[in-house]
Amino acid sequence: MAIIHVRDVSEGTLTTLKVRAARSGQSLQGYVRQLLEREAAALTPEEAAERARAIAARSSVTADDVTETIAAMREARG
Repeated sequence: MAIIHVRDVSEGTLTTLKVRAARSGQSLQGYVRQLLEREAAALTPEEAAERARAIAARSSVTADDVTETIAAMREARG
């Protein structure tokens, strides 16, 4: 497993992280590791858009199909 050193963290930030770690029953190291892992697992908006484009490229559904379906649903409601 890799080691990361973070320098120049403000005292206020460090205190906040220590308090949050303690409240969650974790060490500071464990708490920060969990934060980093969650951040790495979350898609950025750009990554999500790219995945959506890749999925759409494999689909045969057109924008007209979507528009027609929405119109039909609205007509059925009212």
